[in-house]
Amino acid sequence: MSDKKKFKAQEASLEQVVIGEEEEINFENKSDSEELVTDVSVASPIKAGEEEVVTEEELNKGENKGKKQLYLTIYDFVSIIMASFIVVAVIFSFFFRVVSVDGESMEDTLKHKDVLLTVNKSEYVYGDIVVITQDTYFKKPLIKRVIAVGGQTVDINYDTNTVYVDGVALDEPYVKEYYLAKKGGYREFPYTVPEGYLFCMGDNRNNSSDSRSDLVGPVDEREILGKAVIRIMPFGDSDIYDYE
Repeated sequence: MSDKKKFKAQEASLEQVVIGEEEEINFENKSDSEELVTDVSVASPIKAGEEEVVTEEELNKGENKGKKQLYLTIYDFVSIIMASFIVVAVIFSFFFRVVSVDGESMEDTLKHKDVLLTVNKSEYVYGDIVVITQDTYFKKPLIKRVIAVGGQTVDINYDTNTVYVDGVALDEPYVKEYYLAKKGGYREFPYTVPEGYLFCMGDNRNNSSDSRSDLVGPVDEREILGKAVIRIMPFGDSDIYDYE
């Protein structure tokens, strides 16, 4: 081999060595860069700190949102309760009433301080126990039993302790005592009830001022608060009043 060719071969071999070293250096630099990136991504305390601050702010916002939601829930609950009270008040004002018995005129059916639930009716019939708000001598509501309605004729035989309506004797198992004393101030019988009025008496006939007396007289149907449907107090002593 000539010296010239031999020199070129050595030069080419040297270039390969240099190139190989450059590639190796580039590879090492690349590896170092990747390691650097890896190190930065793994250990980045600044970014981690920033993320914690944001998370805390979001947490505060979440807590505020939770409190707001709680207030809204409480508001909705209170609104429902208030609406329920209003509905109940309206129902009891126009349909139902709770009344307390004052006195002994309805014994033994009702006793003093019994509490009743009454219901409004468009018309009343014999046997209904009603609350009377008509202005009478006693200046307070009265609780009595309907004996006759407008247009019917009532007669009382004090000798036989019998009450007649339109000539028919009434069967009155609810009466405490059958003795019907004729007292001063009592109207004369037979008596025809005016239209739109009721003739009412207490079940405790010897201790009741009612339609027999001028102190009460016939009861205007418009002055009836309602019909007693059930006794709600005393507890455990309830009774339904639907006499037939």
